[in-house]
Amino acid sequence: QVQLVESGGGLVQAGGSLRLSCAASGRTFDRYTMGWFRQAPGKDREFVAGILWIGDRAYYADSVKDRCTISRDNDKNTLYLQMNSLKSEDTAVYYCAAADQKMSLIPAAFDYWGQGTQATVSS
Repeated sequence: QVQLVESGGGLVQAGGSLRLSCAASGRTFDRYTMGWFRQAPGKDREFVAGILWIGDRAYYADSVKDRCTISRDNDKNTLYLQMNSLKSEDTAVYYCAAADQKMSLIPAAFDYWGQGTQATVSS
C-alpha cells in the first residue's frame, strides 16, 4: 500500500507559479504510474498530468500543456508538478494519485490517492 501526501499549494496571483510535491511512502515508488488530478468547486475531478512507470513518458491535459511540467524523483519517492503562468481557472484542489504497474492514466486505473492540496489563483 502507498500513502501519498501533497504539499506546495497556496495563494498566488495570475501569471505566477507553484510547485506541487507529492511524497509517497514505501520502497517501490518506481513501479507506480503517477498522476496529478484537480477538482474545482462544482466541477468533476479532471486529469492534469501523468507520468508512466516505464519510460517516464509524460502526458498533459490540453488546458495545462506548455504551462506545466510533471516530474518524479524515484530516489526521494516524490512526484512534482511545476505550474507556470497560472490562471484563475487553475484554482482547484490538486490530488496526487498512484497506479500500480499500469500504463493507463484514466482515473479508474489509479489505486491510491492523496488528500489534496489547495491552489488558488487570484486575478
